[in-house]
Amino acid sequence: MDLEQLTHWVATTPSLFESAPPIAGTPPFRKPASQKWAEYQGNRRLGFLYQHLCLQLFSATPRYHSVSDEIQLNQHGRTLGSIDFIVKNSKTEQYEHWEVAVKFYLLQNGLWYGPNAQDRLDLKLAHMLNHQLPMSTNDAFIKTYPLWANAQPNLLMQGRLYVNPFEPETVPEDCLGFRLNQSQVSGYWCYDHQFAQIEEPLYLLDKSQWLTGRSADTERFHGDADGFVHCQSESGQFWFVVPRDWPHNIGA
Repeated sequence: MDLEQLTHWVATTPSLFESAPPIAGTPPFRKPASQKWAEYQGNRRLGFLYQHLCLQLFSATPRYHSVSDEIQLNQHGRTLGSIDFIVKNSKTEQYEHWEVAVKFYLLQNGLWYGPNAQDRLDLKLAHMLNHQLPMSTNDAFIKTYPLWANAQPNLLMQGRLYVNPFEPETVPEDCLGFRLNQSQVSGYWCYDHQFAQIEEPLYLLDKSQWLTGRSADTERFHGDADGFVHCQSESGQFWFVVPRDWPHNIGA
């Protein structure tokens, strides 16, 4: 796992959306020119790795200090959820609440589905805007953390959007009224029975490579997957190959 390459990707890759508060169009980090990153020892799931990378970048960005992460919010003995980050902007002296997510969505009939089809961009965005971000204005939060009252809400959603070149359809310009960043519509997907139409070799990616791509020793994919796979082609194009019953195979 190349943490230098991964942190560079997180620090420089635009959001899935154009800037429209509370959504950030670009990441808030400034990656130091020279930084030795400690080896990651945590959960290997991509969401945990991404959260770790954001924490490292918030901590290394001079604009921010007093970085707090994974803040659990409880009320009457019930867990309401957790806040990703509360940081203090050293220039404005204002506290900021940041929710972050890295997501990969495939366009099918006007909707953006996650590769496992249990996730959709519109549903995820609504959850972030209507549940996650308002948690820093919750009475329980303000009572527990009065110093952080009035923290400015911000959402960073990075990742990649994929279209099927063998079944072209019009790419939506927005989601829930927020304009999509068309530069991030940069991946392809296809059904497993369309795999033979791809004109160059594909190489299997493990989760840590979903962001930055394959390494020299990455295994070639021959089209014999059980479920979806994420690959990168010889020329660098990212591909998902999914079963022919996708996206109706939820829970499969």
